[in-house]
Amino acid sequence: MPAPLPARRAPPVPPPVRRPPLARKRLGRARRQGAAGVALRKWRTGPGRDVWRDYVASFAAAGLVPAPGGRGRGRAVAAAAQSPEPEPSVAVQVTESSAAVLLLPEQRLTFTGRCRLRCLHGSARVLGFAVTPEQPAYDLFSPLTHCALSVEALRRAGPARPRTRARKEARAALRDHGVPRDARRKLMERFAPVCSVVLLERLDTPVTRFILSYPDFSHLFRAKKQRVPCFIPEDAALASVGILKCDPESGLLVSESTILAIEELVQACREENDGIPVILVCGPKCVGKSTFNRYLINLLLNHLPCVEYLECDLGQTEFTPPGCVSLMNISDPFLGPPFTHQRTPRKMVYYGDVSCDQDTERYIDTVKYVFNSYKKEVPLVINTMGWVKGVGLLLLIDIIRLLSPSHIVQISAEDFKDMPQFTPEYIHLTAGLHTKGKLQATCKSMDMGGTENWQPCEGERDFQTSTPGHKLLCVKPKFPGAGDAAKARVHSSILRDMAMLGYLGQLQPLETRSVLPLHSLVPYQVPFSAVALRVIHTDVAPKHIIYSVNASWVGLCRIPDEVRCQTDGPVLLTQTPVCDCLGFGIVRGVEMEKQLYHILTPVPPENLRVVNCLLLGNIAIPSCVLLNQGIEGEIPYVTSEYNYQISGAGKLKVKKHLQRREYSRP
Repeated sequence: MPAPLPARRAPPVPPPVRRPPLARKRLGRARRQGAAGVALRKWRTGPGRDVWRDYVASFAAAGLVPAPGGRGRGRAVAAAAQSPEPEPSVAVQVTESSAAVLLLPEQRLTFTGRCRLRCLHGSARVLGFAVTPEQPAYDLFSPLTHCALSVEALRRAGPARPRTRARKEARAALRDHGVPRDARRKLMERFAPVCSVVLLERLDTPVTRFILSYPDFSHLFRAKKQRVPCFIPEDAALASVGILKCDPESGLLVSESTILAIEELVQACREENDGIPVILVCGPKCVGKSTFNRYLINLLLNHLPCVEYLECDLGQTEFTPPGCVSLMNISDPFLGPPFTHQRTPRKMVYYGDVSCDQDTERYIDTVKYVFNSYKKEVPLVINTMGWVKGVGLLLLIDIIRLLSPSHIVQISAEDFKDMPQFTPEYIHLTAGLHTKGKLQATCKSMDMGGTENWQPCEGERDFQTSTPGHKLLCVKPKFPGAGDAAKARVHSSILRDMAMLGYLGQLQPLETRSVLPLHSLVPYQVPFSAVALRVIHTDVAPKHIIYSVNASWVGLCRIPDEVRCQTDGPVLLTQTPVCDCLGFGIVRGVEMEKQLYHILTPVPPENLRVVNCLLLGNIAIPSCVLLNQGIEGEIPYVTSEYNYQISGAGKLKVKKHLQRREYSRP
């Protein structure tokens, strides 16, 4: 039997160490920090403190605890910038209507509301456009009707800047923009050279005040109630600006196919190896064509001084009221929906309807007329309609042949099967609505000659008969409900009304903060003999033409022919001209005794001097303008005693989505 092992003596217990109050306070803080506190306690008191040093350093590198021996939080934030789960953004209130926000690289602030953004340090990106301290402030609009905007901090390119210099520059920028001392101290406690600092200010423009004055749109920038666990000081700082932080999932969701397509398009526009790119974006309704165009153009403006934009979508125009085909030169980013950036295009034609199904030939002539103004000096982005079924698909093929793009971005949902891929071979061989497919490939395979003497028929001479091959980029949207119009945030008619209200908001004076009703503004007086009149969408008897034009939305156009008055009444055109449109207005009234039109319009007087034609289309004044005139009693142009039982009292609406029922013969 083996001998028992000798008993070991227990090591002597060291006497208790008396620590100063500051050390006890730090140790108590470490205990409250869980595992990190245990590590710190063993590192300070245990015999193997050298072994624990690396272990504690891993917590400091992850940003969970301050680095030993470091002052402030700068090093911890710098380490947390490399962590997969960065610290939350820091927002401090500067004044009653402004706040400063500190963001780590690739960190986003997604919000609803409106504000003015100025970058103080680093750089930030909003809807593809990069904002730096050298640039002016930009207005951001994030209403509930569209996906929320996000302010994303960008990583600095090149070598890292010295920490002392970066802190000095950031502190100076905060001081120059009136950030008080306490707010500067809170920001600098979390500051690191990789951070970006932006200043957000409350935004109030005459256009937004005018739109929000109508009850139907008073909640446009008011965020929905959300269940939040608690109200933090950052929310209060952002609320002082007029914005509310929301879930990042409600912002722009960019799919991998979108990123690949955008990268290729930006590279093609920057290098121009194959000439000036002409980019055509197509796809069905509610797949994000407009959002894709905004994101692409804003990205291009980071590298190019300007981009041209051709609007061919009559129902959802970007820079004008609905019913227009326009060519716009864009040099500034547009960081909001269409009603926030209504502008005067370089070339515009008023088609007069939100759909071209009743007159496709005039639509083709209109697009051709506007496209001829493109000088091919800068890249061109073309937006098309979402009508891609049946006749709409054939019309789109005609548009592609007419414009001859170098790149086609085809956006479609996963389950959308009605739109084939627009490969060069498909566009070359398939017949359109007004053009025929080319049969060179078929003739070659059948060894048929004589195709070299082929001549286009009348009506096809303006189209590209030998369209060069384009680059097809297929994009699948990522956001939920893509391609399903029933899941859209708002109906397209509401978006059109908002665009028209945004245009009419330009009538509001800049020097006053109160909203002036439209009936209180002084209209222009236009003699009957100075302008010709034409109703586009229907035939109206000459004796009823004044009734139709009164209280209507009209296009202010210029025709090359001289207007000659041969009668005492208005001058009427027998055909709809394809002519320049300089703006829009409302015929507020007609004075028959003096033969005057009373027109409200934001078009400047120097442009009105060349207007000699009024075009009345199928675009109506938003009903909220007529229903909310601020008048007690009977409202002009509004009645509740209308008999819809009279034949012809209502507008006949064609249900295009319903197929005619077929009956079988007995």
